[in-house]
Amino acid sequence: MHPIILSADSTCDLDTELKERYQVQYFPFHIILDGNDYQDNVDITPNEIYQAYYDKKILPKTSAINVEEYRNHFLPWVQNGYEVIHINLGSALSSAHQNCRLAAEELGHVHVIDSGNLSTGTGLLVVAAGKMIQEGLPAEEIAQRLREHTKNCHASFILDTLTFMHAGGRCSSVAALGANLLKLKPCIEVDNHDGSMHVGKKYRGTLENVLVKYTKDQLSQYSNISSDLLFITHSGIDEHFIRLVKETALSIISFKEVHITTASCTISSHCGPNTLGVLFETL
Repeated sequence: MHPIILSADSTCDLDTELKERYQVQYFPFHIILDGNDYQDNVDITPNEIYQAYYDKKILPKTSAINVEEYRNHFLPWVQNGYEVIHINLGSALSSAHQNCRLAAEELGHVHVIDSGNLSTGTGLLVVAAGKMIQEGLPAEEIAQRLREHTKNCHASFILDTLTFMHAGGRCSSVAALGANLLKLKPCIEVDNHDGSMHVGKKYRGTLENVLVKYTKDQLSQYSNISSDLLFITHSGIDEHFIRLVKETALSIISFKEVHITTASCTISSHCGPNTLGVLFETL
């Protein structure tokens, strides 16, 4: 059986501990800001993106990894006899998955997974893949299991403001103004079949109260949540809110591991600061 390399788009948003534990090879998306091409979370951070908006009223354009880039990413491993498992950002959100598939078909020995998700919703699949590799399962079986497991990975986020969504053309000025005036904080839910997003419950009140209600709602929504791992992923938020969400989550389910991660620039640039989500698996 060939050794296996685990690879993922940088948008999976794992923390350093999990990335190292499962030896995940990242491929960063492009961030085009003010005429400059950056690598996501390599030479630019979400805070720098926010500051550019505050100072110049500009937002970045995010660019998917192209076929040739993926080919060059995989080629050395394939040439050295490895099988590669690569997990993509959901296909509804980016052309990266299609580009990755084309590169994989050309090279062979590369197994491409459409996560049907974003951020650590994708990260849940990466961790699952890492565990299966450590168990010694063959690449074909891992890929098959991962494709079946996408429906068990759940991602949602609370937006503190619609300013960045509006600036990026993802909601109308009327909706943004109305939400801000009414102090509404929408829950954005991810369809784990393709990664598309829709608005769920709209919460009203202070961010502190909303995050508590949201966390309770999410973790009470399913009776079969895995207690192995919970991600609390944010786009830049005060530690007080993170502690509050963690305490609330652990009062409902005794998760074995809780990982606090920061969303990549690709994700953060669309939702703005003070966005936070709880992401988990069901059995």
